[in-house]
Amino acid sequence: MKIGIIISTNDAETCWNAIRFANFSLNNKDDVNIFLVGKGVEYEIKSNGQFNVIEQAEKFLTSGGRIFACGTCLKQRNRAGSNLCPVSTMKDMYRIVSESDRVLTF
Repeated sequence: MKIGIIISTNDAETCWNAIRFANFSLNNKDDVNIFLVGKGVEYEIKSNGQFNVIEQAEKFLTSGGRIFACGTCLKQRNRAGSNLCPVSTMKDMYRIVSESDRVLTF
C-alpha cells in the first residue's frame, strides 16, 4: 500500500507518533512519504528527550521512507532545508496525495 502522511503541526508528541506510525508502516512493506507543511517544518527543533522526533525521522529515512518539506513554509520561518527537512514544493505534495492509497494528516 502507498501511504502519504501530511504533518502540519510542530507538537513534538504528535510528530513523534506520526513518524512512529510511518516507521511501522515501512516495516509492513508499505511505501510511505511524509510531507511537512506549515508548522510541521519546525519538527526538528521541537524534538526532545521524551519525544525524540529526530531519532524517528532518521530511522524512517534509513528504512527507505521519504520526507518532503514545503519550501514556502521554510522560507516564511527563515529556515533552510536539511536532510531531515528537504525543500520541496506543492507539486510534491500533490504527487504524494494523488499517488497514495491512503493519506493521513497530523
